Parts: sequence; C-alpha cells; structure tokens
Amino acid sequence: MILILAFAAVTALSHFLLPSVRWFFRRRMERVVAKLNTRLQRPIEPFKLLRRQDTIQRLIYDPKVAQAVAEHAAETGVREDVAFQEAHRYAREIVPSFSATAYFGFATRAAKLLSRAFYRVRLGHFDKEAVRAISSDATVVFVMNHRSNMDYVLVTYLAGETSALSYAVGEWAHVWPLSRLIRAMGAYFIRRKSRNLLYRRVLARYVQMATKAGVAQAVFPEGALSLTGKVGDPKLGLLSYMVSDFVAGEGRDIVFVPVALNYDRVLEDRVLLAAGSAAKRKFRLRWRDALRYLVKHLFQRLSGRFVRFGYAAVSFGAPLSLAQFPVNEGSDRTKQVGKELMARIRAITPVLPVPLVAACLLEAGEILRRDELKNRVRNKVRTLESRGVPVPILEQDTDQEIDVAINHILMRQIAKDTSSGIAVEGSESALLEYYAASISQHSVAQHGKP
Repeated sequence: MILILAFAAVTALSHFLLPSVRWFFRRRMERVVAKLNTRLQRPIEPFKLLRRQDTIQRLIYDPKVAQAVAEHAAETGVREDVAFQEAHRYAREIVPSFSATAYFGFATRAAKLLSRAFYRVRLGHFDKEAVRAISSDATVVFVMNHRSNMDYVLVTYLAGETSALSYAVGEWAHVWPLSRLIRAMGAYFIRRKSRNLLYRRVLARYVQMATKAGVAQAVFPEGALSLTGKVGDPKLGLLSYMVSDFVAGEGRDIVFVPVALNYDRVLEDRVLLAAGSAAKRKFRLRWRDALRYLVKHLFQRLSGRFVRFGYAAVSFGAPLSLAQFPVNEGSDRTKQVGKELMARIRAITPVLPVPLVAACLLEAGEILRRDELKNRVRNKVRTLESRGVPVPILEQDTDQEIDVAINHILMRQIAKDTSSGIAVEGSESALLEYYAASISQHSVAQHGKP
C-alpha cells in the first residue's frame, strides 16, 4: 500500500503539479526577458532562451551531427546507437542552460562589484558610431586578447548594457557547483585539447547553430592566458567553425568586434611567468597560499589599508563584417580573418601607467632618479600620441598618475628606491618585461631593438 501511494504521489507530481510549476516560472522568465529586451541594445535571441533539453535534442538530431555519428561509427567499428550515445553525451556537456535572472540579476552586478573593488576601470578606444552602425540583424562576436581570468568579469560588466554574452570556457570551470552557475550565465564548455573528431563536429555544429540564431558571443582566439604579456597568435578553432559555415547573402552577417584588455596588475602575473619559464602551461593552485592571500586581503580591507591594483582598461576596435571582408583568391579566409582581428587588437591595446613606467625602467638599464623617470614617461607618452596611439588615462594629472604607478612598482618590490634613485630588482626584471610587453607593439621594443 505504501509503495502504491508513493508511486501515485510521484505520478501526480509529474503530471499535474510540476508542469504547472514549470509553466509559472517560464511565464515569469518571459516577462523578465521582455523587460530586459527594452533596454538592451541587442535583445536576447529566442535560441538562447530555449530549454536546455530542447537545444540538446535539436543539436543531436541535426543532419550534420547525424552524418558525423555515422562516419564515426564506420571509422571506429562501433554500432551507430553507441556512437549516437557518445554524441549525446558531448551535447549535454557543451550546451548551456541560460538564465536571464542569473545573468542580469547576479552575474553583471557581481562583475561590476568585483571590477570596481580591485581596479579603476576605464574605457579606452571606442568608436561608438561604428559599433552602433552594426546591423541589428547581424550576429556580433567580441574577439578578445586573454590577459587574466578577470577578463570574463570585466567584459561582462562593460557589455552588460549591450547584450548577454555567451563565452566558451575550458575544462577549468567544469567542476560542480561552479559549472552550474557558468551554464546558467550562458557559457558553453569546450575541451581545448581534444582531438576526438566526433566531439569537434558536435561542438562546431552547436557554435554554428548559435551563430546563425544571432547569439552574441565572446571568444579568446589565443586559446589561453598570455604567458609573456604580449598579444599572441590566434588559434582558429572557434573562428573556423563560424567562418566556414558562413555564406555571404544567406542569413545573418557575422560582425567581429575586436576587444583589447590591459591591466596595471594582472592577478596571476607571477603564476603565468613561472609557467612560461618552466615551458609548461600548467597552473597548480595551492590552497594554502590562496587561503593565506584571502586572509591577508580581508585584513587589509577591514583595516582600510587595501590599495586597488591600478587601472583596468578595455578598448573596442573597428568592427569587421564577414560579408564585406575581402578574401584573396586561393587563401584561407579563416586565417586572414584571424590575422586581421589580432592586428586590430594589438593596435588598440590600452596604454596604462604601470606598463609605461616598466618600459622606461627597462629601456634606461640603469638607476634613475624619480624626476628623471617621470620625464622619460612623459616623453614616451608624447611620442605615442604623436603616432596616433590614444593614451586617455594620462591626458590629465599626468604627474600624479606616474607617481602612483611608480609607487605601485615599489610597493610590490619589483624595484627599490635607493639613495641614488630607483633601481630594478634583478630577480624581478622578468615581471617588468611582462608588463612592458603589453604595450611594446606601440613603440620601439625594449633595449633599443626595433
């Protein structure tokens, strides 16, 4: 009798109560989205609002995925139903479950709070008219350099009034409960190093479906954090999925918006340098060190001794329309697009005070008095401005900003203030080179080499 009553209760819940509850929350979400779309420059597309299960079904029954399953079965010798289950597993891993409430109610507010808590956030180069001129029917893809894990936070904050961005995130975020939150914010998971052809084709098809549906996306073509501070060469995986499926005159145009980020202090700078010197892109999180840093940070906050990490700046470059992009005959269009986008990102990388001071210290190669160092920085700013490089942060209160940058370097013990002047700590010269490298494309490279 107990079992019969239990099964009856479950049946009643699944057939009567749960559908009503789901309908209630669905209607509530639709009202929230309708209200959000009135203020967003690019409204949230219906594809992004589909139930996750519906999107998975559309993906795995897509003709191109079905063809990939059949080819995988033939190549590996497994039954097609087994290959189909494998594809279904990949689809469940990739597809997000976007929540407008989680994104705009939590993510954008948390991103704003975190960004302002650690940095003085500034907007660098921004051609507002060119961005506004993008067709409302086009799919916008923000293409960014990758300096820090703060990139996700910073861009989410600054693009919060434009649209809900869909990120591609790596294996680092595929842990519970972080994965649930990231899925709710519309991000999709990718295995960056996977060579499984079936997985790659399922991933490619999802990206193509989202792009054709007009979902605004944000991608990091470098594929990983920069270990040198420079903007690296593009890895063309995600870009190739979009470009290869594009046919001019059919469906939506794809418009790539180059985005350049730079920081006065990258949170992971020493970890990245250690990985670069070891020639291993492997970052080991030591919980003891993380806990020690957290306690120290909380103490500084409570005692009022915390000093923000300087500036974090974002520049938006000239949009690149795929429909209007000229292609040289016989050339790879994806490679051309990737090369052009990275060139545009390098051209608009924000010039910040700490990288400027670092570059001047390295170029001098000797001990400099503070006033002499400040003169070198001012001269470099004038040289950059004469070349058309925008340096908006140092347009006013130049002396004060340079002093703050010098004090920042001294506080971190990258350099020391001696009786003769400011001298670079020998063991920290690599850190200065890391920051100077972020703006090296704008001027003569370090140590006089062009």
